[in-house]
Amino acid sequence: MTIKRKTLSLLAGAFTLPLAFAVAATVAPAAHAAGARSMAVKDAWVRWLPNNLPAAGYATLVNGGDKPVDLVDISSGDYADAMLHQTVSNGSSQKMVMVDKLTVPAHSQVAIAPGGYHIMLEDAKHKVAPGDTVHLKLKFSDGETLDTPFAVKSPAQTQ
Repeated sequence: MTIKRKTLSLLAGAFTLPLAFAVAATVAPAAHAAGARSMAVKDAWVRWLPNNLPAAGYATLVNGGDKPVDLVDISSGDYADAMLHQTVSNGSSQKMVMVDKLTVPAHSQVAIAPGGYHIMLEDAKHKVAPGDTVHLKLKFSDGETLDTPFAVKSPAQTQ
């Protein structure tokens, strides 16, 4: 009886080990691909304004991937409205225009910075003050969404 148990145990092990390797080989590439991120956000901050005036968000979008990726949507649990704008100069005047997407070239970065692109944040859902952190969800054309913390700064801190 002991010999049969050992034989069965060895046979079970002989079938289980190759099966485990086959499953691991099948799952590992998918897990690696799902965990791979081409986009990153750095230096994210919001210029706060008093009296519930609209705020502006800034950051640098970094694309470490091999293909261009577009920023296509912005949302926030901290603000009712979050949208991408660009400051456009017309000779001696400037105006803000809404932008549908912002392309980040492959292996490159794009600054969302004062005087250019900015994230317009309107109607704070709660009191927001300098020193706070708000979160914006940045959605990209490759399907990636980054929940990004933005440090809130007063106008004096941003000069």
